[in-house]
Amino acid sequence: MQLNTSQQQRVNQDNVVSYLQQLIRFRSITPEQGGAINWLQQQLQQRGFDCHVFTCHGVTNLVADCYFGPGAKFAFCGHIDVVPADASRWHVDPFAAEIINGEIIGRGAADMKGGVAAMLEATDRVLMQSPTQGHFYWLITSDEEGEALYGSAEIANYLAAQGKHLDVCLVGEPTADKRVGDTIKNGRRGALSARIEVLGKAGHVAYPEHSVNAAHLAAQMSMALQQIDWQKDIEGSKTTLQITGLTVPNSIDNLVPASCFIEFNVRYSHGYRSESVKRLITAALAPWQQHTTISWQRPCEPYYTAGGGAYDLLAALEEAIYQSTQSYPQLSTSGGTSDGRFFASADTQVVECGVRNHTIHQDNERVAVSDLAKITEIYERTLAHFFTK
Repeated sequence: MQLNTSQQQRVNQDNVVSYLQQLIRFRSITPEQGGAINWLQQQLQQRGFDCHVFTCHGVTNLVADCYFGPGAKFAFCGHIDVVPADASRWHVDPFAAEIINGEIIGRGAADMKGGVAAMLEATDRVLMQSPTQGHFYWLITSDEEGEALYGSAEIANYLAAQGKHLDVCLVGEPTADKRVGDTIKNGRRGALSARIEVLGKAGHVAYPEHSVNAAHLAAQMSMALQQIDWQKDIEGSKTTLQITGLTVPNSIDNLVPASCFIEFNVRYSHGYRSESVKRLITAALAPWQQHTTISWQRPCEPYYTAGGGAYDLLAALEEAIYQSTQSYPQLSTSGGTSDGRFFASADTQVVECGVRNHTIHQDNERVAVSDLAKITEIYERTLAHFFTK
């Protein structure tokens, strides 16, 4: 989608900077929204969106939509909650949104209030083009950085209960590496954690023949876990299993431990589902079955978007990035999980694109004003593709 002459000029930075500063100044530490969703609701209502705000177990969610005409049901998914910030470790107040050397410093500047601010400015610019096709949704939560139990998961449930189906969903998470637009996520690996209790038999270390060392069993099991062959992996989406804890509840050095705990996390490619991962792990641990009890924790299913179809978000976003940066993005499924998993399906394409992620969750988190302008331009071109002729 080609922009007109005035739109091809540099995206006005003042509005998007102002939007981001206002968002950062809301102390929306997960799962609190701190007024950010109320402000966003007001902004979207002023632009003609119908807004529904609901709370669930202390989490605040916003579903806003604006119908332009027949066409794609397009959603922007994001979050306004942030991780805590220790002000004593920052150069400036984490919630003051100061601009220093062309960068806005503040908690959430990159993850992901910057994406929300950019999409709001992009929305303004597309509305000025009098869109005539498509249905535009905003899906915003205050529960992404925490447990993610009552945020986007509940938004997805709400949409399903209302009989509302999405064709495409753009997630505004910070995906860029060296420059805005260089990397987008067309999927995410799944995640699964587990805790294994290994049971042995206590005894004196001088008489090991009378005991069963749970720590030794745990070491053998850990090696077996590392040797699992993940045959369904594809290039660019590798499954990894990391041991995150080995604990023996011993306080003295002459006691063969009767128990040991193994903790691990699996990040798995979209060739697997959580149940198939569990089966592979259970099979690997079968020789020690009589000594183990496994508890599984927080499964997050993977998703993957290949593109194509009547409404091709992946192709539209790639073209928007090329028009804005003169380079095509790298596709990736690396990193942690995101809320995109709650909306992805065989009928709904989900792609993530946002600012650089080099300072997310760090002290002095920041985003360059120029990066905000660039991601706004990319978002604007993407929206124009779906909503204007």
